[in-house]
Amino acid sequence: MTGTTPSAAAPSHPAGAHAAGPHAADVGLHWPAPFAARPVDATVTVPGSKSLNNRYLVLAALADGPSRLRAPLHSRDSALMIEALRQLGATVTEVPGDGAFGPDLEIVPISMDAAAADTAIDCGLAGTVMRFVPPVAALRRGESRFDGDPHARKRPMGTIIEALAGLGVAVTAPDGGPASSLPFTVHGSGEVRGGHLVIDASASSQFVSALLLAGARFTEGLHLEHVGKPVPSLDHINMTVAVLRGVGVAVDDSVPNHWVVSPGPIRAFDVRIEQDLSNAGPFLAAALATGGTVRIPNWPAETTQVGDLWRGILTAMGATVTVDGGTLTVSGGPEIKGGDFDETSELAPTVAALCALATGPSRLGGIAHLRGHETDRLAALVAEINRLGGDAEETPDGLIIRPAALHGGVVHSYADHRMATAGAILGLAVAGVEVEDIATTAKTMPDFPQLWEAMLAQGPAADEDTAGGTQH
Repeated sequence: MTGTTPSAAAPSHPAGAHAAGPHAADVGLHWPAPFAARPVDATVTVPGSKSLNNRYLVLAALADGPSRLRAPLHSRDSALMIEALRQLGATVTEVPGDGAFGPDLEIVPISMDAAAADTAIDCGLAGTVMRFVPPVAALRRGESRFDGDPHARKRPMGTIIEALAGLGVAVTAPDGGPASSLPFTVHGSGEVRGGHLVIDASASSQFVSALLLAGARFTEGLHLEHVGKPVPSLDHINMTVAVLRGVGVAVDDSVPNHWVVSPGPIRAFDVRIEQDLSNAGPFLAAALATGGTVRIPNWPAETTQVGDLWRGILTAMGATVTVDGGTLTVSGGPEIKGGDFDETSELAPTVAALCALATGPSRLGGIAHLRGHETDRLAALVAEINRLGGDAEETPDGLIIRPAALHGGVVHSYADHRMATAGAILGLAVAGVEVEDIATTAKTMPDFPQLWEAMLAQGPAADEDTAGGTQH
């Protein structure tokens, strides 16, 4: 591991990117990213899927009885979701479980018939909280005031606000006028009519998922229709539909851009949360960055997680990828190959880090919506790759990354967990890389630095003369 004294210079951030965030006390603290002195050889287990975890939490709060989440994710985003649902009247209790990352959760649903109560909900920087919870708040009586971290006020929210208005739910800005972004107040009346609703969800698939999750509790159910440019991250909507069907909700998605949710109960459930396959990505990328091998046990045979795309992506980049007995094994080849990658969605920062280490050029497309995530991820990736001597540029819908000799330096995270882990990947192969605000990884992966260093500590002891990680 190498590192230098943290620079006193203020970080340079691309337009639209954000430096302050949930771990403001840690901003400016630089984590010396471990440099791989040898090919990694490790078996890694990661915490539960944030996407599945927060969908199930919302459904548990709306279910017809108590539910249980086994091996749930315990992170900042999940804690924000739990507290938001508690504020709306759900009871969420930690109980002993057999998960490696913390206790199970038991959830008693919200009583929508309870007396009106006003509440305040902190969304942090969690897209699932700021988008999934307002339709739930509309189902109860009382005012629910939503706000979050400074950059949360810049994230696209107009579609969900307009959708609620179209359903007859009043949503106001702090001055009492129309709202278009955080902060805003949802004025719940105890029911939502539902019916046919037309929206433009081209900015985020979460707008669709948010309405589908609550749709069964609308009086008339929900017929949701999307108009506009294609909805990004359709895999996440497919996940929502699968989760809904799993708890007894009838969903018809047979017509493109139309989703019909029948009104009715949401069945209480007892489920185990799959590990987060997207968060497995940085560890799998370590196999390519160091020319080593990483194994992830309990890889699901079937899953709705977008992270299952790693098997094809990493193969295209030159890795050997196998699944045997439920364990996914990735071994890096003699080089990292560039290529064309479409619709990498939330995997894009990890893919981009590998592309910066590749021997050929790469193009990432279909990810324009990443400009509206925790930060403008496209601008941030270009700024940080180029800061280390790379050659990256934005396109209208993605990135172009060309081979270049990289050098050490500080990678800024912009309070974005996936930017921080991208910096860790680069540090494996480039000596002297530091990551600003590594603590932001707690958004979805608590103890990431410890997990990362534990991965590097596995395997046979490095010989003193062993060549280091692949230099670029």
